[in-house]
Amino acid sequence: MEQKNIVATIYIKDGKAVNSPSDLSERMDLLDLAGLYNDSGIDKIMCIDLSENDEEHEKNLLAIRQIHRTFAIKICGAGNIKRLEDVKKLLYAGCIEVILNGSKASTIRLVQEAKERFGQEKILVSIENMDFVFKTKDFLPDTIHELIVLNQDILTSLEQIVDIPYILKQDEDDFDKVVKLLSSKNIRGICGEFIDREDVDIMQWKASLSERGIRMDNFEAALSWADLKPDANGLVPVIAQDYQTGAVLMLAYMNEEAFNTTIRIGKMTYWSRSRNELWTKGMTSGHLQYVKSLTADCDFDTILAKVSQVGGIACHTGRPSCFFNDIVKKEYVERNPQKVFDDVYAVIKDRKEHPKSGSYTNYLFDKGLDKILKKVGEEATEIVIAAKNPEPEELIYEVSDFLYHCMVLMAEKNVTWEDITRELAQR
Repeated sequence: MEQKNIVATIYIKDGKAVNSPSDLSERMDLLDLAGLYNDSGIDKIMCIDLSENDEEHEKNLLAIRQIHRTFAIKICGAGNIKRLEDVKKLLYAGCIEVILNGSKASTIRLVQEAKERFGQEKILVSIENMDFVFKTKDFLPDTIHELIVLNQDILTSLEQIVDIPYILKQDEDDFDKVVKLLSSKNIRGICGEFIDREDVDIMQWKASLSERGIRMDNFEAALSWADLKPDANGLVPVIAQDYQTGAVLMLAYMNEEAFNTTIRIGKMTYWSRSRNELWTKGMTSGHLQYVKSLTADCDFDTILAKVSQVGGIACHTGRPSCFFNDIVKKEYVERNPQKVFDDVYAVIKDRKEHPKSGSYTNYLFDKGLDKILKKVGEEATEIVIAAKNPEPEELIYEVSDFLYHCMVLMAEKNVTWEDITRELAQR
């Protein structure tokens, strides 16, 4: 059986996440919502642009681009698509697919143009009735990748006329019905109101669906508990590390039940030695840890867990990490490139917010954007000249100068190294 997808929907109005097309009140912070879906096991997000004019359309495209730059989750875009250029803009914003509206007469022509320009795998069509399918049945299977079916009453007719995979809208959290629906050959996944709710445990749904024979994209462990070497109390220590920054967050322990529960639900679950019970991190505080990877050490007696830490707080004291009590400390020169860039950038930002007399950085900020841009251009030219020198020392110096001025520009435009590295990671 082909792997099935759980698809969430974000409605975007004026660059913000709203409740629905009929309820335009803000739901929650857009990136917080996308982050929740990214961590909780959602396979793909449909971003629906509810804009009413070109200015708002551009703002919503920027919002979609921010989701793409921040998270690795797949995105497909829809809404306010009138011409081929709109399809291109959504793809350039980071969408892997674009959903055209089957109820619009112009979609019949547009879907063929989009397929020729961008490829069949990029194009989806949403339908509520069979009109679009009847009119396009002769070429549709070779033109689009999937359908988004918004009305379950048309399924029988749909499957009799065309053999096209589809995502089905299912609003009620009826487990047995979902199992039956996902057992169909042509269905690739489900979307719907219950999936979009923040309180729905998607990983638990996936685990339960897997137990009923539905193939889902959830964790499949390469090692079992039997492969590990627990201590005399049946426990294995687990070091939790932030998957983005590399910061060590905490040390806890797992027994076999905690290990299997963690893999099944995708949330870090430990065994409390003091309370002698199982505990899923953050169930009380809200500071959940979503699993990104689990790795055993060379002796198979310790686990390194890379996690997404909700709220940035891992310690019960309210600190980001449990490790904050210095024992000994010796000054050293930082060599980690990301840390060096972050530290230098932090100093530049501090100069901008707290000017210091005689500071060259403050001189650049005082002169303004044009001066900063002029210096970036000059330093880029110096790199070209230095590169002609057979010895690397001058090039190293000029590249360092260039990067410093780039960071001044970044600080001026409120762009961070995290923004840059996220973009590079998507390339």
